Amino acid sequence: MKISKDYYKFTMSNFADNKHFIMKLNLNDTFNKQLQADTDTSNTRRQVFGACFSYVTPRVPSNPKLLHVADEVANLIGLSKEDVDSAEFLDIVSGGKVYPETQPYAMAYAGHQFGNWAGQLGDGRAINLFEVLHKEQRWALQLKGAGETPYSRTADGLAVLRSSIREHLCSEAMFHLGVPTTRSLSLVSTGDKVLRDILYNGNPAYEDGAVVCRVAPSFIRFGNFELLAARKDLPNLKALADYTINYFYPEIKATGKEKYLAFYQEVVNRTVDMIVEWQRVGFVHGVMNTDNMSILGLTIDYGPYGWLEDYNLDWTPNTTDAEGKRYRFRNQPDIALWNLVQLGNALYPLIEDIDAMEQVLNSYSHRFDAKFPVMMQEKLGLTSEYNTDFYDELGTLLSVSETDMTIFYRKLANVLKLDTPEIALSKIEYAFYQPDAIVATLKTTWLNWMELYLQKLNEEPISDADRKAKMNKVNPKYVLRNYMAQLAIDAAEKEDYTLIEELYELLKQPYDEQPQKEKWFSKRPDWARNKVGCSMLSCSS
Repeated sequence: MKISKDYYKFTMSNFADNKHFIMKLNLNDTFNKQLQADTDTSNTRRQVFGACFSYVTPRVPSNPKLLHVADEVANLIGLSKEDVDSAEFLDIVSGGKVYPETQPYAMAYAGHQFGNWAGQLGDGRAINLFEVLHKEQRWALQLKGAGETPYSRTADGLAVLRSSIREHLCSEAMFHLGVPTTRSLSLVSTGDKVLRDILYNGNPAYEDGAVVCRVAPSFIRFGNFELLAARKDLPNLKALADYTINYFYPEIKATGKEKYLAFYQEVVNRTVDMIVEWQRVGFVHGVMNTDNMSILGLTIDYGPYGWLEDYNLDWTPNTTDAEGKRYRFRNQPDIALWNLVQLGNALYPLIEDIDAMEQVLNSYSHRFDAKFPVMMQEKLGLTSEYNTDFYDELGTLLSVSETDMTIFYRKLANVLKLDTPEIALSKIEYAFYQPDAIVATLKTTWLNWMELYLQKLNEEPISDADRKAKMNKVNPKYVLRNYMAQLAIDAAEKEDYTLIEELYELLKQPYDEQPQKEKWFSKRPDWARNKVGCSMLSCSS
């Protein structure tokens, strides 16, 4: 597609002095080279038709400061420590300059939000910089919070420090937990103030602005396909599907309609696998709209997320979802399926076989029902036949006892085959938020469950030590609890960024004991029970 001269004048001015860039990347842009660009190059909020993306230029921050870099992610894309320490790196990841010979862009997509069709959405505060190839792996870099785009609607395209810290830390924490996820390269404060109403209650205030540089093989969402299908733009729908399959599902060798059906099946499979991992670690996404669903089965868009702490299966961390609780923890598997139905509707023009597509959708439940029990058995260190009643009873006990999920499963690994039910119960007592209440009302029920659990343990051929080691590989000791992120935010707002690094290093090894960091293996403190940023968050969080 031919781009206007005005666009090049504008973007070239951003890197006119970049002739001697030190930082060298193996650029390999494909999305904005092979798919249809928006012919309108003005950065005005509008409906975009007949295109998969729009060219934009990041907003130049007034006084950018590099607060943190994920060294592992830097290595992924081929950056050295010298690169990261360079002025050029800060320029690029802050939006201050455009990397030479690249054309940043914002993707066009739509979505269902809280079950309702929302029409065009798009990258309203995300700007894709470029793609790199390193060690035969493709990585796309994207700035979140770098200014408005044609898809910003009524917003400013910016992000605040608190939400950016949460996204940066959680992206990396989830990766090290073994959950499919996008990554985060860097966290930058912009030096600018951003107006936000944190709880959407009519009390806006200015906060410190920030930018996160996100990294993933691709940021394509269910919504990218939904937008094109809704507008009956079959040529671009087919082009997007072909592009996605070619670069991210190369194992698909079928042709014609069978190719797109196989693609749909693989997306279903990856989505199931991601959701099972969410349920394993107690992660609640908080805003599972179709525009927040990755076509690669990755966790994407860390906004009002949280971890189960008092094992309330109906908990949602999202203030917008507080009444309906559509995205509560127990609902996540069903919502993922609902979202896949919407993706199926979008892909239908390429497949046109209802029966075959229904078989794909039915495979979701079959795959989940096969994987979930195995996951739960591993969490309890059992290999015997899965007993639904036994697990349901445990879930009920954890809920009514106000039990910390992470601590419970970690402590359960300490139970020995020769323990009495009383001793076994004492070993998980630390997980209870109100242990005295357990003694008064639920002790007998807990002892009965522990007796059954001990019976099952004694049927296992594996030793206590080996079982503990296996359980500790699937039950993390450390997760990014909201109160921990909030402590890092509070410190950062006072220009103390040491806690960001401390938590980053802690969460690199979430399954290790790390005895020197034992203070983080603790229940949510009382002060965080109802604190904004710890218990409930908004989409701007």
